[in-house]
Amino acid sequence: MAEKSGYRFLVLPPALVVAAYELSQGRAWTPLRAFGAVLMVFGFLLWGIAHVQLGDSFSATPQARRLVTGGIYSRIRSPIYLFGGIGLAGFILVIERPVFLLAFTVLIPLQVLRARKEAQVLEEKFGEEYREYARRTWF
Repeated sequence: MAEKSGYRFLVLPPALVVAAYELSQGRAWTPLRAFGAVLMVFGFLLWGIAHVQLGDSFSATPQARRLVTGGIYSRIRSPIYLFGGIGLAGFILVIERPVFLLAFTVLIPLQVLRARKEAQVLEEKFGEEYREYARRTWF
């Protein structure tokens, strides 16, 4: 289990280091770049909170250990995908590398497919409890 909890935050430090490096290069702050910084901070902050709230239910593959319905999960079924995407979009805007937007457009459908697979696994294990949860939450 310890390996998985370490895994969940592997991507965040490199993203922040690269963003800090890019910000130190003295390029002008455009409105788009400033908006990206806001998105990045907002997205990665809520992404981290969602990871903490998910606790030991986090896994790289869809598993149904328990149904987490509190905190951010009381409103959004897949906040890690949502806020990770927002943070990543902000990161791309901050570093001003539009070519990465192509990879981002591939990532979005993949994350939607992953969320659907997780929903299927949770519905199989928790049945009506999950279906009721899904009715009152978004994504």
